[in-house]
Parts: sequence; structure tokens; C-alpha cells
Amino acid sequence: MNPVWIIAKKRDGGELTAAEIGEFVAGYARGDVPDYQMSAMAMAIYLQGMTTAEIAALTDNMLASGARFEWPAGGLPKVDKHSTGGIGDKVSLPLAPMLACCDLQVPMISGRGLGATGGTLDKLEAIPGFRTDLSMDEMRAVVKKIGCVISGATADLVPADRKLYALRDVTATVPSIPLITGSIMSKKLAEGLDALVLDVKFGSGAFMKTAELARELAESMVATGQRMNVQTTAVLTDMNQPLGRMVGNAVEVDESVAALEGNGPDDLMEVTLALGAELLVSTKKSASIESAREQLQQTIDSGAAREKFAQMVTAQGGNLDAPRKVSPTSDVPASRSGYIAAMDTEKLGQAVIAMRGGRKQLGDVLDLSTGFEMLVRLGEKVNTGDPLAKLFAPAGVAADGRELFLSAIQISDEPPEVGPLILERVG
Repeated sequence: MNPVWIIAKKRDGGELTAAEIGEFVAGYARGDVPDYQMSAMAMAIYLQGMTTAEIAALTDNMLASGARFEWPAGGLPKVDKHSTGGIGDKVSLPLAPMLACCDLQVPMISGRGLGATGGTLDKLEAIPGFRTDLSMDEMRAVVKKIGCVISGATADLVPADRKLYALRDVTATVPSIPLITGSIMSKKLAEGLDALVLDVKFGSGAFMKTAELARELAESMVATGQRMNVQTTAVLTDMNQPLGRMVGNAVEVDESVAALEGNGPDDLMEVTLALGAELLVSTKKSASIESAREQLQQTIDSGAAREKFAQMVTAQGGNLDAPRKVSPTSDVPASRSGYIAAMDTEKLGQAVIAMRGGRKQLGDVLDLSTGFEMLVRLGEKVNTGDPLAKLFAPAGVAADGRELFLSAIQISDEPPEVGPLILERVG
């Protein structure tokens, strides 16, 4: 294999064969292809795209680079959900235990923050003692005992993606449909799933800025899942403003617990129920979306989902009752009167990074106590001096976070048109 020749072929717009992709991915997983060559390949893919056949080969070979979960025959259906990333998106935390209460098993492999979006593992590590580095055997044991687990990919599970996932974040190649498809679907297919639902976000806080691009990504991933005999559906959801009210790490855990106790924000619960309902219908646990939503809501109303989450946290070494540190609070006031016309939601995520709640570069140590609480939504009227948000940040970084936050909020004299939270279903 000549990695330089393969990179040049893709850079110049040529279509790679399955064998060429397989050799390159296997070489990268072994360490024969260095990071700088994979960076060049990722940029070539980002610029030139990939055909359906190339995406299939990329996914298959990333999946083949490591171990896969195997489950005993005849057990409960294995399901998972994946979000393409958004600001304030903490759906995984309440959804996993809700599904586990509905006779489904959830072996959820999650990631860390990528770009301006927060990572599920970073959020969970705000819970004192919580382990996100379980081995495959430990994950199987927690799934068998509790019904759900949320942990990171182990070293032997899709190692090619584990290396590439971190590299994409620092090479400006995150918003690539082939790379996103290969990354997400290789990890999810390695879980040995029966059904998968994808939350594909669009808007100012998403990798896919338009609904058209989000639809293209959703169709790519759904086709990949179905090709591997996994019942796969996708939902397109709006990310032109944060999901829920809390953005950060510890504060998003707090909001997730509140959601499990029946006090979640309406938008967070709407997306959570929509995604969960897809899985209940895909596995024939419910006959319709409406009955599936009722079934999921009952896990909240009865307190079963809250208890299940606590059991999962305990099984993974955490203490849900231990205090989670949150930084000192200050208000962010509106500079003028008018309507909240638009939000640069990605810049809101960058405000968390500026307060050290997200990564500027690989290896950054996070301050899990920082973040903010949104006090306004798109279309709401505000007066000069009204608080737009509560900022959670130490004095040394609060000013940077406040400046970025204010620059992300657009106030106008006329109210905007606000689109639906859930645009459509793909699958």
C-alpha cells in the first residue's frame, strides 16, 4: 500500500476502491499510517466527498478494525440513540433509563465534546466517581444487571474511529457527511444492535447548518444501518437555539435529573419522547408512536426512570446524591429592548469553551462546573437590562463567556418566525 498515492487519488477527485480504503483504515488502526497522513486523507474526503460505495467501505472497514459486542440469543432487544451534536443536548441521560424501563437494553457508547458541542461522557463525569472507561465485559455486566450503560469506546472497539474522532476535531473536518457516517455507524453497529434512532440536527448550533444537509446525512446513515440489518430511523431536529435551558456539564446533569423527576423543559422532553418512541415501534414494543410516547411518559410519572438512572450511576461507580460543583452565578443582561430574533448557537457553545467547559485543543482539562442557563427563547420579548441568561463561571473567565454570549444573541424590533422543533422523520 502506498498511502501517499491513495491520498492523492482522493484529493484529485478519484473514487477509491474498497481494497484501497480497507488497506488505509487498517494501516491507520495498526499505526503504520501516521496521524499527518490520516489528516490529509480526512481533508481530501471533506473536500471531495465520497460515493455511497466508498462510505459503505469506510464504515465496514472501521467496524472491522476492532472487536464487536455479541449478545446471547433470545435476550431483550438491544437499542441505542445517537445525536449528531448540539448545544444543551443531554437527551441520552434521561432516554437510556427510560428505554431500560420498557424492556429494552441500551449499550450506549458515547463520546466527548467535539467542536462547540458538548460530550455525553464529559457531562457524566460531573457526577462524582462516575466511570466512563468501562471494559466491554463491564459494559455487558451493567446492561445485564441494570438494562442500560453509557460509556466510552474501549481501546479494542473500533480503534480506527477512536483515533480519527479526536483528529477530526483539530483538523476542521468535523462537518463531513462521509466521515460522520463512518464514525457514528461503525461505533453503533459494533454494539450489536437490533434498532437505532438518529437525532440529526440542523441550524446554527449543528454541524449541518441547513435542513437539506441534515436530511442528506440522515439518509446516508439510515441506509448504512439498514444495509447492516439494523432497524434504523432518523429524526431531523432544530438546533437554532439550545435544547433545554442548561448548557454546560454539571448543570446539564442537574437538568437531566430534573427531567427524570418530571420537571424537564418542554423541548427537551419532546425530543426525548420522539426518539424513544421510534425505538419502541422499531422493536415492536409499541404498536404506534402515540402509545410508545405514553409508555415512555409512564416511566417518568412512576419514578421508575429516575430510579433506573440512579442504579446505572451506582453500577458505574458514581454517586448521584453527591453534590455536583457549579461555579458562581452572574446575570447576562439584555443591551436593548426588542424580540429575540436569532441565536448563533454555535457561538453559545464557544462561550462554554471560553469558560473552560469545553476543549480548545486535544488534551484540555475541563472545568465541569461552568456553563449557563438560558432564560429566553427565540421570539420572546425582552426589555433593556432583562437577564438573558445566568452564567456559571469563575471570575477569571466569566467576562470572556459573557462577551461571546452577548455577541451570539440578536435582538430586533420585530418578532421572528420560529420553525418547528422536530422537522421530519427519515426511515
